[in-house]
Amino acid sequence: MADILPFRKPSLQEKHQGKTLCRHGHHKWEVDKAKQFDVKQGQLVTVYRCARCGQQKVKAH
Repeated sequence: MADILPFRKPSLQEKHQGKTLCRHGHHKWEVDKAKQFDVKQGQLVTVYRCARCGQQKVKAH
């Protein structure tokens, strides 16, 4: 006989956790160290990635 798994619908809080903050512009920026140098402009760049939604922003120094 197979084990019966209880299925439940995820609550709205679990479903949309962290997305409402990013939607209103409150991202959680973290430095992405994979790409630090821009070859075309020859500048050091810092790539920031949001930990919640994955959006990127780039700053050249």
